[in-house]
Amino acid sequence: MNPLRPLHPDASLSAAKLGDFEKLPTDAILKTLLPGQDHCLKARPDGTMLDGHHRIFVLRLRNVDVDSLPGQVEPQGSLGE
Repeated sequence: MNPLRPLHPDASLSAAKLGDFEKLPTDAILKTLLPGQDHCLKARPDGTMLDGHHRIFVLRLRNVDVDSLPGQVEPQGSLGE
């Protein structure tokens, strides 16, 4: 998978969701993104994120290398969250 990039602009992220994820430890957020989990990290082959925007945003603020995370690759025509 290519480097992750948002499908939606950061300004469209929910402040309430971001606040909830900011309260969680990094390890807990990372576990929610693992393939096989409900709402795991999903992205197109070109790196466009389809699920995980809020969690990836928070992890980037914490300087986590999100581009190396395992994710579920979705077909190019898939719609985002």
